Amino acid sequence: MIARYTLPEMGKIWDEQNKLRNWLKVEVAAAESWAELGKIPKEAVEKIKEKVKPYLEGEKEFDTKRIAEIEEVTNHDVIAFLTYIKEIVGDEAKYLHFGMTSSDMLDTAFALQIKQAGELLLKDIERVMEAIKKRAFEHKNTVMIGRTHGIHAEPITFGLKLAIWYDEMRRNYERLKAAVKRAAVGKISGAVGTFANIDPRVEEMTCKKLGIDYAKASNQVVQRDRHAEFLNALALTASSIEKFATEIRHLQRTEVREVEEPFRKGQKGSSAMPHKRNPILSERLCGLARVVRSASIVGMENVPLWHERDISHSSTERTVFPDACIALDYMLQKFANLMENLIVYPENMLKNLNLLKGLIFSQRVLLTLIEKGGLTREEAYAIVQENAMRVWNEGVEFKELLKKDERVRKVLTEEEIEEIFDLSYHTKNVDYIFKRVFGEA
Repeated sequence: MIARYTLPEMGKIWDEQNKLRNWLKVEVAAAESWAELGKIPKEAVEKIKEKVKPYLEGEKEFDTKRIAEIEEVTNHDVIAFLTYIKEIVGDEAKYLHFGMTSSDMLDTAFALQIKQAGELLLKDIERVMEAIKKRAFEHKNTVMIGRTHGIHAEPITFGLKLAIWYDEMRRNYERLKAAVKRAAVGKISGAVGTFANIDPRVEEMTCKKLGIDYAKASNQVVQRDRHAEFLNALALTASSIEKFATEIRHLQRTEVREVEEPFRKGQKGSSAMPHKRNPILSERLCGLARVVRSASIVGMENVPLWHERDISHSSTERTVFPDACIALDYMLQKFANLMENLIVYPENMLKNLNLLKGLIFSQRVLLTLIEKGGLTREEAYAIVQENAMRVWNEGVEFKELLKKDERVRKVLTEEEIEEIFDLSYHTKNVDYIFKRVFGEA
């Protein structure tokens, strides 16, 4: 991912130094496990640990230039890495990678990166949820128009809209948490998963040391359905952020202007038009969601590897995993900031609510005519629609037409008609919904 969309903490998780550090963690943990089983000398492992400690703790950086030089000869990145570590460790390096295949180290280290990235993304989602919740309670009773097909439907509150967003992000949190648990698993089972040259206990002990689970069965690799699920969880989360950002973009249209992105001092909206205040962050989030979703397709394509493994997944995972995680981290943090500072215009919401001159109460008129007048649904619908079309075409007040319609007046008094146009009828269950979503109102 380009630096423009890379935030420091997630960037470090996917940088080359952290990748190599995780590789080394796996190799050292496996050697420790072998030593505990009495297969290799404990003294040798202690010497290894002493010499690589500065690299494991981040006090020293791996010489990536030297590793690249070795790889120019070996054409194999894992062998190049192990050769480089041998230059640091000396003869005891022969106990590293004992009985292992490259993917034992690679997939187990990859699990560590997935866990690290996943934990950060879960923290990001928590921040988004907290920001949404705060604004939802702030605007629990801020009445606005609900739109279906882009057209005015019935009254809602802005808080209810945000409660739906909160509930959706909670599902994203739960999905991602489960996906991280399933994807962040190691395997140290040898070239085809049979443990022919390695004790199965080494896998269990090593993964425990690393704080991850192990795959109960594997071939040369951890099965890629796990990784596909992780990427799908990222894609769904990104799609939710895009959905929210798209809503903000619609509500910021000049002729709507119910909400607006913050516009700081010195900010410019257009190189040509000085008056412009554009929803550029929301637009950017929508664009990045496409990047994250595209990774999920690659993840699905990586599931059907040949036989006990081919390497077709490797090149894709080196790009899509960092890009998807970094992009989503950026999206979540920027959206949290957007929600925390979103400008809301309740007066414009109320103004827009009245644009259709009362038509938004048509369903209540319909149901009241059926309930009190004994009309069939078809009869009541025809009366209401006939008056509604006059409002659309003539711009007259719906309420006044109903008061003049003899068919309506046979059923409803003027006071009963007035009562139908009470906004509180549509918001009476807000507290109930909030209790269901947040556990409080």
